[in-house]
Amino acid sequence: MPYLSRIWINPLRQQSQRLLSQPQAMHAAVLCGLPTQPVDERVLWRLDTDEPRRPGLLVLTRSRPSWEHLVEQASWPSAEEPQAETRDYTPLLEKVTPGATFAFRLTANPAQSSKRPVKPTKSQAEAEKRAPRSSHRLGHRTVEHQMTWLLQRAESWGVRFPTSSAAAENDDAPPADVRITARNRRSFQRRAQVSRVVLQVVTYEGHLVVEDAERLRHLLLAGIGRAKAYGCGLLTLAPAGHG
Repeated sequence: MPYLSRIWINPLRQQSQRLLSQPQAMHAAVLCGLPTQPVDERVLWRLDTDEPRRPGLLVLTRSRPSWEHLVEQASWPSAEEPQAETRDYTPLLEKVTPGATFAFRLTANPAQSSKRPVKPTKSQAEAEKRAPRSSHRLGHRTVEHQMTWLLQRAESWGVRFPTSSAAAENDDAPPADVRITARNRRSFQRRAQVSRVVLQVVTYEGHLVVEDAERLRHLLLAGIGRAKAYGCGLLTLAPAGHG
């Protein structure tokens, strides 16, 4: 049975600042919330920063988790209201049926494979000198390419993006009811590796219509794209109109 959890993070605490700035540390903290160690299931997580003073950590797991350690170290452990909540994800999955419309949010790492980067970053050039590779994963850097990455995958994800109302009134508006709400370049050192990890991270929001329910349910549980260990790939749905 899958579970979707939300843990509120207190950004003023020392441990919170470490987790918020180091995706690999956040991933390790998330895995510690599962009863079976080492973890043998797919775990997806995402950091929502709509409220900078109280960011929310969303986590999707197959087994029921416990977040006492995160609340104690990085939240408000003495607050009257619970600072972590966990819900059965099955009711949402059952609502994913052909023709259903949902509001969605996805934080992803839109990228493509290339045999040789035209303008390699410093870390890519150094890595190529140490160990030449047959291909490289390159993150899309422009809004146009990042949006195209999403729109081109609709059919393979079992969805379609409805036409936006703005497109009918403005030829320059995006044709689909999708928008990019955040774009970040994350760079950090991975343990035991010389080169740095560099990710182009994009958050998309909008509406989608279900075409292939089975395929979409699979993606909701398995995640989308790469860099899942670093907070990418979790697609969440809400009733249309809730944003």
